[in-house]
Amino acid sequence: MSGHSKWSTIKHAKATTDARRGKLFTKLAKEVIIAARQGGGDADTNFRLRMAVQRARDANMPNDNVERAIKRGTGETDDGNQMLEVLYEGYGPGGVGILLETLTDNRNRTVSDVRSTLTKAGGNLAENGAVSWQFEQKGVIMVDAEEEQAEELALLAIDEGADDFETFDSTLQIYSTPNTLEAIRATLEQNEAKISTSEISMVPSHTIALDDKAAIKTLKLLDLLEDLDDVQKVYSNADFSDEALEQYSEESE
Repeated sequence: MSGHSKWSTIKHAKATTDARRGKLFTKLAKEVIIAARQGGGDADTNFRLRMAVQRARDANMPNDNVERAIKRGTGETDDGNQMLEVLYEGYGPGGVGILLETLTDNRNRTVSDVRSTLTKAGGNLAENGAVSWQFEQKGVIMVDAEEEQAEELALLAIDEGADDFETFDSTLQIYSTPNTLEAIRATLEQNEAKISTSEISMVPSHTIALDDKAAIKTLKLLDLLEDLDDVQKVYSNADFSDEALEQYSEESE
Protein backbone atom coordinates (compact mmCIF):
# COMPACT_ATOMS: atom_id res chain seq x y z
CA MET A 1 0.00 0.00 0.00
CA SER A 2 1.29 3.46 -0.87
CA GLY A 3 2.32 5.94 1.77
CA HIS A 4 -0.62 8.11 0.72
CA SER A 5 -3.12 5.33 1.42
CA LYS A 6 -1.46 4.47 4.72
CA TRP A 7 -1.91 8.10 5.74
CA SER A 8 -5.63 7.84 4.93
CA THR A 9 -5.90 4.69 7.05
CA ILE A 10 -4.03 6.18 10.00
CA LYS A 11 -6.07 9.39 9.76
CA HIS A 12 -9.30 7.40 9.95
CA ALA A 13 -8.08 5.49 13.01
CA LYS A 14 -7.15 8.76 14.76
CA ALA A 15 -10.52 10.33 13.97
CA THR A 16 -12.39 7.58 15.80
CA THR A 17 -10.47 7.92 19.08
CA ASP A 18 -12.39 9.46 21.98
CA ALA A 19 -10.28 12.63 21.98
CA ARG A 20 -11.38 13.54 18.44
CA ARG A 21 -14.83 11.96 18.40
CA GLY A 22 -16.67 15.13 19.45
CA LYS A 23 -15.18 17.17 16.61
CA LEU A 24 -15.82 14.30 14.18
CA PHE A 25 -19.50 14.16 15.19
CA THR A 26 -19.82 17.91 14.59
CA LYS A 27 -18.40 17.55 11.07
CA LEU A 28 -20.60 14.52 10.32
CA ALA A 29 -23.70 16.39 11.52
CA LYS A 30 -22.87 19.28 9.17
CA GLU A 31 -22.66 16.83 6.25
CA VAL A 32 -26.08 15.42 7.12
CA ILE A 33 -27.58 18.92 7.42
CA ILE A 34 -26.30 20.03 4.01
CA ALA A 35 -27.35 16.76 2.35
CA ALA A 36 -30.89 16.99 3.78
CA ARG A 37 -31.14 20.68 2.87
CA GLN A 38 -30.18 20.02 -0.75
CA GLY A 39 -32.02 16.78 -1.45
CA GLY A 40 -34.64 16.35 1.26
CA GLY A 41 -34.79 14.22 4.37
CA ASP A 42 -35.61 10.87 2.76
CA ALA A 43 -32.41 8.82 2.60
CA ASP A 44 -34.03 6.36 0.18
CA THR A 45 -34.24 9.02 -2.53
CA ASN A 46 -31.31 11.23 -1.47
CA PHE A 47 -28.00 9.53 -2.31
CA ARG A 48 -25.86 12.15 -0.61
CA LEU A 49 -27.91 11.94 2.58
CA ARG A 50 -27.63 8.16 2.49
CA MET A 51 -23.83 8.44 2.31
CA ALA A 52 -23.71 11.04 5.10
CA VAL A 53 -25.92 8.96 7.40
CA GLN A 54 -23.89 5.84 6.68
CA ARG A 55 -20.65 7.66 7.57
CA ALA A 56 -22.23 8.86 10.80
CA ARG A 57 -23.33 5.35 11.71
CA ASP A 58 -19.92 3.92 10.84
CA ALA A 59 -18.46 6.39 13.37
CA ASN A 60 -21.03 5.25 15.98
CA MET A 61 -22.71 8.64 16.05
CA PRO A 62 -25.94 8.38 18.12
CA ASN A 63 -29.14 8.08 16.07
CA ASP A 64 -30.66 11.05 17.94
CA ASN A 65 -27.83 13.25 16.66
CA VAL A 66 -28.43 12.05 13.10
CA GLU A 67 -32.19 12.67 13.29
CA ARG A 68 -31.66 16.18 14.72
CA ALA A 69 -29.26 16.98 11.89
CA ILE A 70 -31.77 15.80 9.27
CA LYS A 71 -34.49 17.96 10.82
CA ARG A 72 -32.20 21.00 10.82
CA GLY A 73 -31.44 20.36 7.17
CA THR A 74 -35.09 20.07 6.14
CA GLY A 75 -36.07 23.15 8.17
CA GLU A 76 -38.15 21.34 10.83
CA THR A 77 -35.84 23.01 13.32
CA ASP A 78 -33.89 26.16 12.53
CA ASP A 79 -30.65 27.40 14.06
CA GLY A 80 -30.57 30.49 11.84
CA ASN A 81 -27.25 29.61 10.24
CA GLN A 82 -27.03 29.22 6.48
CA MET A 83 -23.98 27.17 5.61
CA LEU A 84 -22.25 27.24 2.25
CA GLU A 85 -20.05 24.59 0.69
CA VAL A 86 -16.73 26.01 -0.47
CA LEU A 87 -13.79 24.11 -1.97
CA TYR A 88 -10.33 25.57 -1.36
CA GLU A 89 -7.17 24.53 -3.14
CA GLY A 90 -3.60 25.06 -2.08
CA TYR A 91 -0.02 23.85 -1.97
CA GLY A 92 1.98 22.52 0.93
CA PRO A 93 5.69 21.81 1.49
CA GLY A 94 7.39 20.26 -1.52
CA GLY A 95 4.67 21.46 -3.89
CA VAL A 96 2.12 18.97 -2.59
CA GLY A 97 -1.46 19.62 -3.77
CA ILE A 98 -4.12 20.03 -1.08
CA LEU A 99 -7.92 20.12 -1.44
CA LEU A 100 -10.16 21.33 1.37
CA GLU A 101 -13.89 20.76 1.49
CA THR A 102 -15.47 23.27 3.87
CA LEU A 103 -18.90 24.14 5.23
CA THR A 104 -19.12 27.69 6.46
CA ASP A 105 -21.51 30.45 7.48
CA ASN A 106 -18.73 33.04 7.07
CA ARG A 107 -16.51 32.75 4.00
CA ASN A 108 -14.21 35.56 5.09
CA ARG A 109 -13.41 33.77 8.35
CA THR A 110 -12.87 30.46 6.62
CA VAL A 111 -10.57 31.69 3.87
CA SER A 112 -8.58 33.68 6.43
CA ASP A 113 -8.11 30.59 8.63
CA VAL A 114 -7.15 28.39 5.67
CA ARG A 115 -4.73 30.94 4.17
CA SER A 116 -3.07 31.61 7.52
CA THR A 117 -2.62 27.90 8.28
CA LEU A 118 -1.12 27.19 4.85
CA THR A 119 1.20 30.21 4.95
CA LYS A 120 2.59 29.41 8.40
CA ALA A 121 3.57 25.94 7.15
CA GLY A 122 5.32 27.27 4.06
CA GLY A 123 2.40 26.64 1.73
CA ASN A 124 -0.04 28.92 -0.06
CA LEU A 125 -3.61 29.21 -1.20
CA ALA A 126 -4.11 28.51 -4.92
CA GLU A 127 -6.65 29.59 -7.52
CA ASN A 128 -9.70 27.47 -8.29
CA GLY A 129 -8.76 24.59 -10.58
CA ALA A 130 -5.02 24.75 -9.88
CA VAL A 131 -5.06 21.57 -7.81
CA SER A 132 -8.45 19.86 -8.23
CA TRP A 133 -7.64 18.51 -11.70
CA GLN A 134 -5.13 16.17 -10.06
CA PHE A 135 -7.89 14.40 -8.10
CA GLU A 136 -10.71 12.07 -9.11
CA GLN A 137 -13.93 11.39 -7.25
CA LYS A 138 -14.01 7.78 -6.05
CA GLY A 139 -15.94 5.55 -3.74
CA VAL A 140 -13.66 4.33 -0.95
CA ILE A 141 -14.50 1.49 1.41
CA MET A 142 -12.27 0.65 4.36
CA VAL A 143 -12.55 -2.87 5.81
CA ASP A 144 -10.92 -4.40 8.88
CA ALA A 145 -9.67 -7.76 7.61
CA GLU A 146 -6.73 -10.11 8.07
CA GLU A 147 -4.71 -11.05 4.99
CA GLU A 148 -6.59 -14.21 3.97
CA GLN A 149 -10.04 -12.66 4.41
CA ALA A 150 -8.89 -9.41 2.75
CA GLU A 151 -7.98 -11.29 -0.42
CA GLU A 152 -11.37 -13.01 -0.59
CA LEU A 153 -13.26 -9.77 0.05
CA ALA A 154 -11.19 -7.89 -2.53
CA LEU A 155 -12.09 -10.46 -5.18
CA LEU A 156 -15.79 -10.13 -4.30
CA ALA A 157 -15.50 -6.36 -4.59
CA ILE A 158 -13.80 -6.62 -7.99
CA ASP A 159 -16.59 -8.93 -9.20
CA GLU A 160 -19.09 -6.29 -8.06
CA GLY A 161 -17.33 -3.56 -10.06
CA ALA A 162 -14.53 -2.24 -7.82
CA ASP A 163 -11.65 -0.58 -9.68
CA ASP A 164 -8.76 -1.38 -7.34
CA PHE A 165 -7.79 -2.27 -3.78
CA GLU A 166 -4.85 -1.98 -1.38
CA THR A 167 -4.00 -3.66 1.93
CA PHE A 168 -2.11 -2.32 4.95
CA ASP A 169 -1.66 -4.28 8.18
CA SER A 170 -5.22 -5.46 8.91
CA THR A 171 -6.94 -2.94 6.63
CA LEU A 172 -8.36 -3.45 3.16
CA GLN A 173 -9.05 -0.30 1.15
CA ILE A 174 -11.32 -0.68 -1.89
CA TYR A 175 -11.74 1.91 -4.66
CA SER A 176 -14.72 2.18 -7.00
CA THR A 177 -16.72 4.61 -9.06
CA PRO A 178 -19.21 6.53 -6.87
CA ASN A 179 -22.23 4.81 -8.43
CA THR A 180 -21.02 1.28 -7.57
CA LEU A 181 -20.08 2.06 -3.96
CA GLU A 182 -23.37 1.01 -2.36
CA ALA A 183 -23.63 -2.27 -4.29
CA ILE A 184 -20.06 -3.20 -3.32
CA ARG A 185 -20.71 -2.36 0.31
CA ALA A 186 -23.90 -4.46 0.32
CA THR A 187 -22.01 -7.46 -1.11
CA LEU A 188 -19.26 -7.10 1.48
CA GLU A 189 -21.79 -6.88 4.31
CA GLN A 190 -23.53 -10.03 3.03
CA ASN A 191 -20.16 -11.77 3.38
CA GLU A 192 -19.72 -10.54 6.97
CA ALA A 193 -17.05 -7.95 6.21
CA LYS A 194 -16.26 -5.60 9.08
CA ILE A 195 -16.60 -2.25 7.30
CA SER A 196 -15.15 0.69 9.22
CA THR A 197 -16.20 3.37 6.73
CA SER A 198 -17.44 3.98 3.19
CA GLU A 199 -17.55 7.37 1.52
CA ILE A 200 -17.19 9.38 -1.66
CA SER A 201 -13.65 10.74 -1.60
CA MET A 202 -11.20 12.66 -3.78
CA VAL A 203 -8.32 10.36 -4.73
CA PRO A 204 -5.16 11.75 -6.37
CA SER A 205 -4.36 10.54 -9.88
CA HIS A 206 -0.67 10.72 -9.01
CA THR A 207 1.29 11.33 -5.81
CA ILE A 208 4.40 13.33 -4.89
CA ALA A 209 7.06 11.53 -2.86
CA LEU A 210 8.43 13.67 -0.03
CA ASP A 211 11.66 13.37 1.93
CA ASP A 212 11.10 12.80 5.64
CA LYS A 213 11.61 16.45 6.66
CA ALA A 214 9.02 17.73 4.16
CA ALA A 215 6.74 14.80 5.01
CA ILE A 216 6.68 15.66 8.73
CA LYS A 217 5.92 19.32 7.92
CA THR A 218 3.14 18.24 5.56
CA LEU A 219 1.58 15.83 8.05
CA LYS A 220 1.52 18.58 10.69
CA LEU A 221 -0.08 20.95 8.18
CA LEU A 222 -2.77 18.44 7.17
CA ASP A 223 -3.66 17.84 10.82
CA LEU A 224 -3.87 21.60 11.49
CA LEU A 225 -6.13 22.08 8.47
CA GLU A 226 -8.36 19.20 9.50
CA ASP A 227 -8.73 20.72 12.97
CA LEU A 228 -10.16 23.98 11.58
CA ASP A 229 -13.83 24.20 12.55
CA ASP A 230 -15.08 24.94 9.02
CA VAL A 231 -13.03 22.23 7.29
CA GLN A 232 -14.92 19.02 6.59
CA LYS A 233 -12.37 16.96 4.64
CA VAL A 234 -8.72 17.33 3.70
CA TYR A 235 -7.21 15.64 0.64
CA SER A 236 -3.58 15.58 -0.44
CA ASN A 237 -1.45 13.98 -3.14
CA ALA A 238 1.54 13.56 -0.81
CA ASP A 239 3.24 10.17 -0.62
CA PHE A 240 4.80 9.54 2.78
CA SER A 241 7.51 7.04 3.65
CA ASP A 242 6.84 4.45 6.37
CA GLU A 243 9.58 6.07 8.45
CA ALA A 244 7.97 9.51 8.27
CA LEU A 245 4.53 8.13 9.16
CA GLU A 246 5.95 6.21 12.11
CA GLN A 247 7.95 9.21 13.35
CA TYR A 248 4.99 11.54 13.14
CA SER A 249 2.70 9.03 14.79
CA GLU A 250 5.12 8.78 17.74
CA GLU A 251 5.41 12.56 17.98
CA SER A 252 1.63 12.95 17.96
CA GLU A 253 0.94 10.52 20.76
